[in-house]
Amino acid sequence: MTDQATITVDGLTIPLLGFGTWQLEPADARRMVAEALSIGYRHIDTAWIYKNEAAVGDGIRDSGVPRDQIWLTTKIWVAHFQRDHLLAQAEESAECLGFTPDLLLLHWPKVKPSIPDTIAALNEAMERGLTRSIGVSNYPAAQFRQAQAASSARIITNQVEYHPYLSLKTLRATAAELGSSITAWSPLAQGQIADDPVIGEIAAAHGKTPGQVTLRWLIQQNVIAIPRTVKPERAAENFDIWDFELSAEEMERVHALARPNGRLGDWIDRDFVWDAD
Repeated sequence: MTDQATITVDGLTIPLLGFGTWQLEPADARRMVAEALSIGYRHIDTAWIYKNEAAVGDGIRDSGVPRDQIWLTTKIWVAHFQRDHLLAQAEESAECLGFTPDLLLLHWPKVKPSIPDTIAALNEAMERGLTRSIGVSNYPAAQFRQAQAASSARIITNQVEYHPYLSLKTLRATAAELGSSITAWSPLAQGQIADDPVIGEIAAAHGKTPGQVTLRWLIQQNVIAIPRTVKPERAAENFDIWDFELSAEEMERVHALARPNGRLGDWIDRDFVWDAD
C-alpha cells in the first residue's frame, strides 16, 4: 500500500482514506476507481445495491495495482438477509467483483431476520471464504453491541454517516469499546462543508481546502473516510491531506459544529433509534 495513514483492527490493516462509489454509474465507477488507485488510494468501497460491483472490479484490474495492495469493501443488501439469500449474494458479489472482498457489511439493521440470525449467516459467509472479514453499516450503538455479541468474528467496522455536523460521540465510544472502528460515509456532508466559515478559516490557515481539512479531521480521529467524486481533480485534492495536521484546538472547533438536525441520510427503519449524540 502507499505511504498513508492506516488503522489496524483485529490484525487487519485498513487505509484510513478510501474512495466511495455510491451513486456512481458503472462507467464512472470503472473510470474513477482506476483513477483513484493511480492517485494513490488503496481502499475502495462499493455495495450490491449500487449496481456497480462489476465495474469496480474492472476499474481495479484497469489500474494495474496488485490486488493484495487494495482494501475492498462491499455490502449485503437488506432484502438478502435471510441465510440462503445472504450467502447467495455474497457469492454473487465476489463473482461480480472478480475478487474476494476484504470486508463484507450488512447495509442497514433489520428486525427480521433477527440480528443474531443475520450475523450468524454473515459469519458463515466468512467461513466459506466469501470475505476476509465482516462488519455492519448504519447500526446505532445498541444494535452495534448486539451484532458483536452475536458474532464469533470481530465486527471490523460500522459504516455510518459522519461529518462535522454530526457528533457520533456515543457510536465512536462504542466502536472503541468493541475493538472496532467507524467508517464515515458522506464525510464532506454532501458538499455543505465547502461554505462553512469555521472550516474555511482553518483551511486558509493551512493553505488547504475545506474538504481537505474535513477529511484530515476525520483521519486524525482514526475514523475511516470514503469520499466519492466523478472528477479526477477532486479525487486528487481529497487525497492530498498527508502534509499537514490540525491542532487540538482546530479539531475541537470542527467538533463544535455538530448540531441536532445534522443528519443528511436518515433511511433507518422506525424499529431503531439513532443515538442522541
